[in-house]
Amino acid sequence: MPIALTSHESFKSTAPALRALITQTLRGESRRVGEIAVVLTDDEALRELNRGWRGIDRATDVISFAYNEYEPDAATRPVTGDLVISIDRVREQAKRYKVTEGAELARLVIHGALHLGGHDHEHASERNVMRVSEELAMKAAKALIRKLETAWPKAAMAVKPAMAAPRKKLAKPAKPAKLAKAAKAAKAAKAAKAAKAAKAKKRPAKAVAMRRARRPKKG
Repeated sequence: MPIALTSHESFKSTAPALRALITQTLRGESRRVGEIAVVLTDDEALRELNRGWRGIDRATDVISFAYNEYEPDAATRPVTGDLVISIDRVREQAKRYKVTEGAELARLVIHGALHLGGHDHEHASERNVMRVSEELAMKAAKALIRKLETAWPKAAMAVKPAMAAPRKKLAKPAKPAKLAKAAKAAKAAKAAKAAKAAKAKKRPAKAVAMRRARRPKKG
């Protein structure tokens, strides 16, 4: 199945609407759907991922892991990746924005799907483009949002945050290519520094002294 849902049993009824929502959102961006995993979990899991992959020690509402975004032909490939969403944030933000929990979940799913499709919001120009795409997707998804609200289980209100998803089955996603590239560059720089230091130790003391004598003094 191209789009799979991992969650507490109470949320399984939302799977058809979530799959349709992601598919419709990506098709609106002229993208094909590949293997996508949707994980509905809690603040604790999102905080752990946010800290591990972004260096930010706090919970967030949704994190997207796109697995082919750095490939040369990424724009023509089927979209693949993971969407991890905090049910705790869905509940809190639904109250804050005065919308239903189903509507807020839909917004986060659309937001995450757009990230998987290549959108970002690091810069103002990117934010504007992504915001427009998100608004258009939300308008187009009104019927699906109603289905999601209908499927949203009343039992979910009684589910404790820590039970939102089977934590022991939540696999850590593969390292994003951007982070892997940065880690490789840092490792190469460290090796070069070590090689330079080793070379300096082999230099005759006189040569080192002469080199130091040519350095300008700080005034």
